[in-house]
Order: sequence, then C-alpha cells, then structure tokens
Amino acid sequence: MRAALKVIGLEELGMVRLRGADAVKFLQGQLSNDVARVSAQRSLLAGYHNPQGRTIALLRLVQWDADDILAVLPRELAAGVASRLGKFVLRAKVKVVDESAAWRVQGLVGATANGELHDSADAAAAGSGGAQRGLMPSDLPTVVGAQARVNGAVFVCVSDQPPRWIAISPVDAPSPVLDYPAADFATWQRLEVAAGQPQVYAATSEEFVAQMLNLDALNAIAFDKGCYTGQEVIARAHYRGRVKRRMQRFVSREPCRLSPGDSGQLADGRTFKVVVAAQLADGRCDFLAVAPMLGAPSETGAASAAAGSDRGATAGVTTQAVHPEAPPTTDPTAPPVAGPIMDPTLAPIAAATVAPTVAAAAALLTATSGAAAPAAASSGAVSGATGDATVIADQAELPYPLPT
Repeated sequence: MRAALKVIGLEELGMVRLRGADAVKFLQGQLSNDVARVSAQRSLLAGYHNPQGRTIALLRLVQWDADDILAVLPRELAAGVASRLGKFVLRAKVKVVDESAAWRVQGLVGATANGELHDSADAAAAGSGGAQRGLMPSDLPTVVGAQARVNGAVFVCVSDQPPRWIAISPVDAPSPVLDYPAADFATWQRLEVAAGQPQVYAATSEEFVAQMLNLDALNAIAFDKGCYTGQEVIARAHYRGRVKRRMQRFVSREPCRLSPGDSGQLADGRTFKVVVAAQLADGRCDFLAVAPMLGAPSETGAASAAAGSDRGATAGVTTQAVHPEAPPTTDPTAPPVAGPIMDPTLAPIAAATVAPTVAAAAALLTATSGAAAPAAASSGAVSGATGDATVIADQAELPYPLPT
C-alpha cells in the first residue's frame, strides 16, 4: 500500500459533458471565465450565472479530449444545468449531456515534506512492475489549475496548501488510485473550507452574485472577455460598485451544525448565509458564509445598535470614518430595492483587531439551521437558547486577499 497520498470518494460530484466543434465557443458565451484557456494542461473554475449575475452553479472545466469538455459540479445540480445550457445551443455544434452516472470523481490529498511531494519507497516498488505503471505522486501537477493525464485518468490540482487533486475517470475503467489508503469526505470538506473554496448547491443556487463568492479573487472571472450571461451586473460590481457582502470564514467556539443555505445574524447586526460548512473533530463548525464585510457602510447602523446592547461581544472594536469626498456607489450585489442604494459617506466602520490567524472580534451568531441549541459558553456571554442554535464564532482569515 502507498502512503504518499490519501484518496477520498467524491460521489456527490456530477458531470456535465459538452462535445462538439463549438463546445468552447458555446461555453464562452455562457460562463464567467475565459474558456478558450482550457487545454490538456490547464483547467478552469468558472461561474454559470443568471441574467441578474447570480450564480447558478460553479463549474470546474476539464478538457478530456479535443472539442470535449467536462464540467464538474455538485451532482444535484447537473441535470438542471445541462437542461438549462441545452436551451441555448440553437445551431451550435455541441451536445450538452448530464453524464454523472458515467464518470468517477475522486479526491487526493498529498503528504508533503518541505512543501514537495515525494514518492515513497513502497510506492516505487509497487509501480515498478506490470504493463501499466501505478500512479506516482511525481506524476501529478503541482500548480493550482494545472491538469495532467495519467493512466487513462485526468488529475487536476485544486489546491496547494496542502496539495489536493481531483481525479476524473470513466466509471467502467479501473480506479487510478486503488493502491492508496482512503480518507473520509469530512476531511475533504474541512480542507475546502480552510482553502476558502466556495461551492453552490441546490439550497444556494442563484442566491449570490459572483463577487459574493469571491470568484474574482479566485480567478474565476475574466473581465477582458466577450459577453456572457450576467456579465453586465458582474462587471458593474467590479468597475463601478462596491461589494459590501463577501464570503468569509468563521469557526464556532461551541459544537453546532450548519448546512449550505442556513442563515443567521451576527451580534453586530450583520446577517450571513452559509456557503460551505465542515464539522470539526470536537463538534465545532468551520464554515464559509456570505456576510457584509466589517465596515460595510450599509451595516453600520445595525452594528452600532448591537454594540450598544452587547458590549461584551464587541470588545476591542474600533471605529473610523469614510473619507467625506468618497462618491456614493450603487451596490449591484445587494437585494433589489425600490431605488439605488447610496452609501453614506460619513458612516462609522467597525474594524476588528486581527490576530495572526484569527480576527479577535468574536461574533455571536444566531443560526437558523434548526439544530439543537448547545450549552452556554463558559464565559457566560451566551445564555441557553431554544429553537434556533446560538453559538459564538471567531472570524478566521482566508488564505487569499479579498479585492477592495
């Protein structure tokens, strides 16, 4: 058995296949990224959006063959996305099919030494004989987004801290990673959250504009390409607006359970909606949620009121003012209202002092997941709750900077 990698079954992922001479051209008019850059050596993350710029699904695009693109996405969305894309094919020479049942998707997590992968001695020995050499860690791409074909499967590097890949192969072919020990899906989910990787599920489809999911920070939007569905709203948010709500990471202090689509409220008045959640070994929840950024002008009134009613939850929070000459902006990522949303130029901004890895400002979250309420924190900051789950969470840092 080989010990350099661990393999995780990703049965919840499905596959939409697009084949034909116009596959790339067709996708170029539908998705947020520059599909022309997909190649046998490069995959892309792209968003599929509605005309209002809200994300229907996130797709990992992989070239299986010439004029043959595989789009990896949650299995529960595959049929709907294939049907929706199919309505726009018209005369394009491309076939769009949900082939989730025909493909196997597996995750690999690498063991590293000084940041580099090494082939273990037993792996080398196991791969030395036979007509087809077994998969070696050194066969795998090391740059995020790169892909390589090995023994009839495509391997895509999706993260480098720690290194992770997805392996795609036909379901009727032998698994390319049979010789490696298995890990559970919870491990993969925790690594996805720690890497700040968003996902869209049925519960959150068409809930978030692209920038709310940090797709611009993750290079999943090409602002220099031609038109695609939802481009007007997404481009306006990039060039003219100010994105007040973005996906951020939180870690609960007490055991709790959250799921994609769950909503709640922070003690400072900010609301949130869960994107991805992972259960930690001790029962706490590490989760990504879309919430107003600390200091977003549209939230400062509620933040100030909450600070006055709960000083303990906002200890260490300072305020600052927006420059008086700052121009008002319209926020395309905010929910529709009767008129434009104007930013007050002198609103106070709550700014938490950030520790090396965790924001020091603890937030009191009221989650509407319907989970049983945990016991009150030992500090006495939270009393027992009935109905909605009440937990205390710290805001953790993402591994990438957010555009300002």
